[in-house]
Amino acid sequence: MPNFFKKPTMSGHLWIIYLISLILLGFIWYYQWMLGLMMTLFLAASIFYSVRTEQNMINETEEYISTLSYRVKKVGEEALLEMPIGIVLYSENYMIEWANPYMNKFTEEDTIVGESLKRLSDHLIPCVKDEEDEVWITIAGYKFQTIIKRDERLLYLFDRTQQTEIHNRYENEQTVLSIIFLDNYEEITQGMDDTAKSHINSQVTSILNKWAGDYGIYLKRTSQERFIAVMNQKILYTLEKAKFEILDDVRELITDQNVPLTLSFGIGVGPVSLPELGELAQSSLDLALGRGGDQVAIKDDSGKVRFYGGKTNPMEKRTRVRARVISHAMKELVQASEKVLIMGHKSPDMDSVGASIGILKIAQANDKKAAIVLDPEDIDTGVQRMVEEIEKDEDLWHYFIPPEDALEMVTNDTLLVVVDTHKPSMVIEEKLLSKTEHVVVIDHHRRAEEFIADPTLVYMEPYASSTAELVTELLEYQPKKLKLSMLESTALLAGIIVDTKSFTLRTGSRTFDAASYLRSKGADTVQVQKFMKEDLDVYIRRSKLIERASVYRDGIAISTGDRGETYGPVIIAQAADTLLTMSGIVSSFVISERSDGRIGISARSLGDINVQVIMERMNGGGHLTNAATQLEDTTIEDAKALLQDIIDEYFEGGDTE
Repeated sequence: MPNFFKKPTMSGHLWIIYLISLILLGFIWYYQWMLGLMMTLFLAASIFYSVRTEQNMINETEEYISTLSYRVKKVGEEALLEMPIGIVLYSENYMIEWANPYMNKFTEEDTIVGESLKRLSDHLIPCVKDEEDEVWITIAGYKFQTIIKRDERLLYLFDRTQQTEIHNRYENEQTVLSIIFLDNYEEITQGMDDTAKSHINSQVTSILNKWAGDYGIYLKRTSQERFIAVMNQKILYTLEKAKFEILDDVRELITDQNVPLTLSFGIGVGPVSLPELGELAQSSLDLALGRGGDQVAIKDDSGKVRFYGGKTNPMEKRTRVRARVISHAMKELVQASEKVLIMGHKSPDMDSVGASIGILKIAQANDKKAAIVLDPEDIDTGVQRMVEEIEKDEDLWHYFIPPEDALEMVTNDTLLVVVDTHKPSMVIEEKLLSKTEHVVVIDHHRRAEEFIADPTLVYMEPYASSTAELVTELLEYQPKKLKLSMLESTALLAGIIVDTKSFTLRTGSRTFDAASYLRSKGADTVQVQKFMKEDLDVYIRRSKLIERASVYRDGIAISTGDRGETYGPVIIAQAADTLLTMSGIVSSFVISERSDGRIGISARSLGDINVQVIMERMNGGGHLTNAATQLEDTTIEDAKALLQDIIDEYFEGGDTE
């Protein structure tokens, strides 16, 4: 206890002074008794005064302590009962034993004593059991920060409603910038007279202005096919909840060519500066357009992206001009490089191998050394016959090298061309990407969030049937000395035929133009059919997968392989394709175990269902009608249950990612 609160007594130094005084007084009495008598009277008065003063101090201190004790006790009672902080004591079985009067303000009853902690919140008891120290709960519309003192079985509840409202207001009023683009405006209005073009513009502007007015968005048209929209985070939440129905409204505008007009949104969000928001919005728009348009891409400052829409097949809008420009750029990059390395994706298919051979011919046409990276241990049965035929052609086969040799050959001046994929994790040898600063990406898949960093040139056309088709167009604008052998042109044609399912899916007029060019160069369609032949046991295994199919929802077929039996990606893809040819089936999913221990899912649709969106929810990707994924650390049963949940959400909650 501090000395201040101890009862005061006669100070020690006074007793010493009085003792010395008595000794001196004895000497005075001995030599001069009259003076000694006077000094004795004076000393007695002094002692009397000191004792009295000390007693008064003792009495005053005791009175002060008594008063202070009363006040402290009173304040403690007031704090416990009147402070705007909830205090709750609970028993071992989580029943409320005592609560201060403050807690009664949030309940209809006079007291909550005797009630379970569930009376306050369903989250309280689980949090106490999980040994959490803090939890946020809601009582009667109020937000409480609850501190849990487990040893004392005590809860402190702090009202944070106003703080939460301020935080929510700050979040809701953050600026959101959006760039809106009319995907196929130029193609649709090409050839229209001024009256028809004005009518389309008027309809689009009217729909967008009404949409902006309904949601309180500032909208400004900056060009014929581009708008700027400014909103806040709260409005964006509302738009996301409505699944951006404006996409559907604009798509219903059928033009004179009987082609729907589609929109793409690039939206930037986050607590960043306005220039940074603009960059996020533009980056999002590029991503949405790279995925085929007719969708919304929302990117925040952390780089995370959310997608909505993507319900339609991309409309073919490539022009000869773009192909010629890209081909010329490729020619300059090849000529400026020391050598060219070409790489496709893991477990390459005919499109990947055929496109690689096409790029090889571009390098040769420009007198540059080139090689194709191919892992001999990662060749699937679907492309085995093509590879075996290439092996017979020594002039072509010696250009194929394993990844180990490629890593030794690559230098900083090497041009690396990646075909049929744009994901670093999917390429045959990812280390090659970091060995050179010159990377070209040529792909026909919809752009995903994962993308090769800082490519020198990107030629991505989700409107194309295959990468082989894109490369074939590039070949047409290379030097005239370019010569394609029968096998080389057949490999390119095989890539187109396989990816279009013999010209039945994702086939445009440019697809037939490319096929016609290859046929004129000696491509053998009979040889393609030989490449595509399959073994009898493969046919039987695929038939077993088809036999196990069942219909989930309307027109959705789901097939699962036997536990313990592995299937290659080609077989499950073929099974999904076959299921799609059945009457009444609009979409198919095939699930099986893979040799690498993962669970593979192959998805197909006729276009009414966006299987790309569904597969991306399972960390996969692909096209609207053709997609796949691989799952780790799961079983066939769990993968099927997850797929069914995502399909349910797709139909009940909208087409989102």
